[in-house]
Amino acid sequence: MGTLVVMTSRIDPLTLEVVELIGTIVARYHEEYEEAAAKHSLTGAQARVLGLLTGGPTPMRRLAQQLKCEPSNVTGIVDRLESRGLAERRLDPADRRVKLAAATEAGRETSERLRGSLDFAREPLAELSEEERMVLRDLLKRMLGTAP
Repeated sequence: MGTLVVMTSRIDPLTLEVVELIGTIVARYHEEYEEAAAKHSLTGAQARVLGLLTGGPTPMRRLAQQLKCEPSNVTGIVDRLESRGLAERRLDPADRRVKLAAATEAGRETSERLRGSLDFAREPLAELSEEERMVLRDLLKRMLGTAP
């Protein structure tokens, strides 16, 4: 009878520390984002959708893909944004079967104020040189697989 060898993959301490630091940064970002959204009477999800819509009219299905949620969730979020005059629905001129969501002028202004109120990492990043910020950006892009 052969011996079964079980390979356990251990993460080295440096990698573990980096992963934990990334987790801490993500948690702080989400906490501050939720607080900033609440100051504008928005939920975090509403603020994220509004931020996506400032890039231009977007199909509802694409919003759901970007947020990694069900289209019915996006419908409810856009309904609430629409009721506040921050977003509107339009038919896609290229395909009238497709509904687009778009930020209104008030929605774009609200999103811009919200982004401007996010202090997260502004001060710590300001302590880094431009070259250090570029290296950090490029490393993060590499980790995400979006580096050129």
